[in-house]
Amino acid sequence: QLQLVESGGGTVQPGGSLRLSCKVSGSTLDGYVMGWFRQAPGKEREGISCVSGTPRSMTNYADSVKGRFTISRDAAKNTVYLQMNSLKPEDTAVYYCAGYWRPYIDACTLVQGRYAFGGQGTQVTVSS
Repeated sequence: QLQLVESGGGTVQPGGSLRLSCKVSGSTLDGYVMGWFRQAPGKEREGISCVSGTPRSMTNYADSVKGRFTISRDAAKNTVYLQMNSLKPEDTAVYYCAGYWRPYIDACTLVQGRYAFGGQGTQVTVSS
């Protein structure tokens, strides 16, 4: 059973950067796919990035963030990060970290229904 706690949200101007953190407890990251989702007011939750639970750490990104966001994992700190650059007003949302058990597979999905564990979210606001 994973416990996930997000941090790092805040308010930033368009074009700025933020790094979100997802501290994981209850297990090591090995074998767990970890993903980031976001939900803007009045919109459905959107899967934006994920990383596989294998040493190769294969990644996947939604088209809306590809080339601007980078997901990474630090096994020593048991933490997953989302580096967000070139932020736009449309990136404003609550960002959630999530995970599911999928060892030995160098792939991950952005389909929310696959994720068994989730955090409480952190607010990101992009505004001038």
